[in-house]
Amino acid sequence: MSLKSLASIENWPVPTAAAGVVRADGTVLGTHGPSGHRFPLASVTKPLAAYAVLVAYEEGAVELDEPAGPEGSTVRHLLAHTSGLAFDEHRVTSAPGERRLYSNAGFEQLGDHVEKATEIPFAEYLRQAVLEPLGMTSTSLEGSPAKDGVSTVDDLLRFAAEVQAPQLLDPRTVAAAMTVQYQGTKGVLPGYGHQSPNDWGLGFEIRDGKSPHWTGASSSPRTFGHFGQSGTFLWIDPDAGAACVALADRAFGAWAVEAWPPFTDAVLAEVRG
Repeated sequence: MSLKSLASIENWPVPTAAAGVVRADGTVLGTHGPSGHRFPLASVTKPLAAYAVLVAYEEGAVELDEPAGPEGSTVRHLLAHTSGLAFDEHRVTSAPGERRLYSNAGFEQLGDHVEKATEIPFAEYLRQAVLEPLGMTSTSLEGSPAKDGVSTVDDLLRFAAEVQAPQLLDPRTVAAAMTVQYQGTKGVLPGYGHQSPNDWGLGFEIRDGKSPHWTGASSSPRTFGHFGQSGTFLWIDPDAGAACVALADRAFGAWAVEAWPPFTDAVLAEVRG
C-alpha cells in the first residue's frame, strides 16, 4: 500500500523532501521522495536524545527527579523545558517549573549530565542505546543533542514504530514521555507564539488544544512529536494508530506553516479511511 497523500510534498517549495507513514506494528504504509537521503534534523534531534536519556533512566544511570542543570532543576525539568534555562544560552531566566522556556541549552546540559553519569560521550551513548538496536544506521549525532542530528525518513520511521510499540523502553516510561509534565505551564512554542498552556511531555511536544499548530486540524489532542527549524517534523497520533515523518532541506518558515497542516490532514484522512 502506498499513501497517495504523501505525494503532495512534490508541491512544497523546497529543493528536496521525503516523507513516510508507519503504523504501531511497524508496517510502513508508504514513503515518497528519497527516503534514504540524510537530512539535518534540527530540533527533531530532541526526541532521539530524550529517548536515550530515558534508556539511561531505565538502566539506573540517572533518575528523572535528580538534580541536573541549574539550581533546583532536575532531569525531568530539562526534558520538559521547564528548567528555567534560556533558549540558546546557558543562563537562567526563571525558576524551575515556573514557565515552559523552550531550551536548546537545556538539552545540551542533559547530554552533559548523561555523559558524566555513564562515562560515555552522549553521541556514542545515543548510538548504542537507541540507533544501533533499532537499525538506524544512517542516523548520527554530530554535535549538540538539541539540534545536530542527521537522519533519513527510513530511519525515523523505525524510531516512530518503536515509540508506538516500545521494545527498548518499558511502555510505562514511554507513556510518561507522552504525558503532560508540569500541567498548566505557559510558554512560547517556537514559530507559533505564546500558548497557554504550552503542553510538553518528556522530550516530546504534546498537541492538546494548541492553536495555531504545525500538525493538522484533524490531529487528535493526544498527538505528540517535534518539528525542526531545518524544515523537518515527526508526529505520532495514538488515536490514528500511525506516525508520520517529513524531512526537507529548506528552513522552517511561512511555507511550512502553510503546507504542513493540510498535508497532515490529508495523511490522516487516508490512514483512517
